[in-house]
Amino acid sequence: HAPARAASAAALHAAWQSLLAVGDRTDATRRALERLLVRAEVALAAPADSDPARLRAWARELRGPRRTLRLDIPGEHADELLGLDTELAQPRPALRHRLAPLAPLAARTALGCALAGYASLALGVGRPYWALVTAASIYQANVTLTWSRGVQRVVGNVLGVLAFAALAPLAHLNAVALVLCCVALNFGAEALMGRNYWLGSICVTPMALLVTEFARTQDATELMTDRVVDTLVGALVGFVAAIAVTNRRAGDRLEHALTEAERARENAARLLAEAHPEPRALDGARRGLTTALVDLRATADAAAGEWWQRALPEDRVVLAEQSGHRTLAATVRRQGLAPRQHDPGTTTEDIRP
Repeated sequence: HAPARAASAAALHAAWQSLLAVGDRTDATRRALERLLVRAEVALAAPADSDPARLRAWARELRGPRRTLRLDIPGEHADELLGLDTELAQPRPALRHRLAPLAPLAARTALGCALAGYASLALGVGRPYWALVTAASIYQANVTLTWSRGVQRVVGNVLGVLAFAALAPLAHLNAVALVLCCVALNFGAEALMGRNYWLGSICVTPMALLVTEFARTQDATELMTDRVVDTLVGALVGFVAAIAVTNRRAGDRLEHALTEAERARENAARLLAEAHPEPRALDGARRGLTTALVDLRATADAAAGEWWQRALPEDRVVLAEQSGHRTLAATVRRQGLAPRQHDPGTTTEDIRP
């Protein structure tokens, strides 16, 4: 059914977005997850020949205590991994291409920070810059991610204020205790921030409050109240600004990126069909297809979380990325830039922590 297929394509795109956004791609568990997503794409392409129970069994096997995954990938689908590696190895696009989609984000940040600062001043909060910093910290590529970061910021800061309440009596004993508390919180922030933003905020918030006491001891209740109020004001006003400044062109940019990716794939496929393609033309086609796929992924990620816009062509995005990666893999093999057998996925994966 078309609705179920569209929902499956959207879920696959979200899974790839999450998987490629974080972590080290050389990690064995991540590579196994990539294989599992490729198998899900195989099932989406041929649902009549797929076995949902087998997919669920693979997922349970990967989540098991030994994290052992036995997984075979058909040859043409295994080429997607080589194409993906080639895409991710592409240098970052030119500055003008990276800045164009950021105009709505810049407008949201400027408006949200200004309004958050003025709102905190109007409420008479002692440190309005905390509200401004909160508003600036929540903005992400789209509204959905901005909402998620705002919730994490509020939860982390509120828990951090409670941590400050517990640490303040110890830190007020003497200057050495104050410095040691800040050092310990700094280590905690460095260890946790990369894992989860709100966990890191639990350490950053009390450290920021204690740093204000380096000059003189201040009233703990006043500090805690200012921090909580400024956090709530900054997050609320900042998110309202994100909703007010809509990214109206996100869908149009995605359509343009899809067209460019399909055109670049067709150009590369045409050259591959020739018996002896001109090397410079083939190299240019490979670079053009890689750039188009990078732009398509970034544009789709930005558009996926924008609210109140027409439905995105998720199915078309997934198919464009699949065919583009296969063509890219064939291109790099024709150029001799990759081994003939690239991680085909026909062996047992034995993945342990």
